[in-house]
Amino acid sequence: MEAELQKFKTEIDMRAYAATQGFQLDHKESWAGSAVMRHPSGDKIIIKRDADSHWVFFSVKTDAAGSIIDLVQHLHGISLGAARKELRSFMGMPAPVLAPYPPLRRVTKDRIGVERAYARAQTATGHPYLENERGIPLEILVSRRIIGRIRIDRRGNALFGHWDAEGLSGFEIKNRGFTGYSTGGVKALWTSHIEHADNRLVVCESAIDALSFAALFPDDAHTRYASLGGKPTPAQKELLRTAAAVMPTSSTVVAAMDADAAGREMAEVVREAVKLAGRADLRFEIREPQNAKDWNEVLTRSTQRSGSRAPLSEPHPA
Repeated sequence: MEAELQKFKTEIDMRAYAATQGFQLDHKESWAGSAVMRHPSGDKIIIKRDADSHWVFFSVKTDAAGSIIDLVQHLHGISLGAARKELRSFMGMPAPVLAPYPPLRRVTKDRIGVERAYARAQTATGHPYLENERGIPLEILVSRRIIGRIRIDRRGNALFGHWDAEGLSGFEIKNRGFTGYSTGGVKALWTSHIEHADNRLVVCESAIDALSFAALFPDDAHTRYASLGGKPTPAQKELLRTAAAVMPTSSTVVAAMDADAAGREMAEVVREAVKLAGRADLRFEIREPQNAKDWNEVLTRSTQRSGSRAPLSEPHPA
């Protein structure tokens, strides 16, 4: 009997079963390691594969989570025995129905917990803390470059998702007097949306600094943004190299870090990443705030002043 349960948990593509129950794949929110599926009733589930090859899910709307057995019981409210009968019948369906989707990458359990917490937060179409205390204009938060890249949880925290080659790896948490990182999460890169016409990548120490830079030097049509969330790890250095390597021809990569020793050290990390990208056509610049520690301080000062702004920074090409 245990062998049968293991067969259900590892061999049944949970996406295929969910599809027979009326769920549809949300292509926009899904990625190679995570399938987001929605039901006309309003239910939303996220399906992943554990490192042990088990298919697992969690519901964004309820506390339901677990294996294919748990999904069947969640959907039908039936006993374990009845769920076994349901899945025996399902496995007898024609093969094309069982595998209509590409392979789903296996992920660690910590990532599943991170994604569950992130999925339950709402897309921020404005944020009291970011607007009122950090001075980020609403038009930046709802711009096509940023919308969807910040979430707000039930405590009112601003969440900035970090992404690597495997997908969502963790998220920064920001609020009044509080800075944190998701439990079990790993730092990667927070990024804005990417567009084909981009010719500049601005890398900042924090996502709030990236938003501040965007507000101070608006260029929604051509500039993409990224942030590290503090001192970079070796994995983040490789992500920076990749981010530089995929920029369009003759682009500029800007290190816009804090005006202190740590910020200047991080700017050199970005410089090295551009060098390692092996792209002779890429240009590198350093932008450093003047008379302020970071770009958010520049922004908040500028919004408090009337009249024209004082010089904010000077570019320093490599």
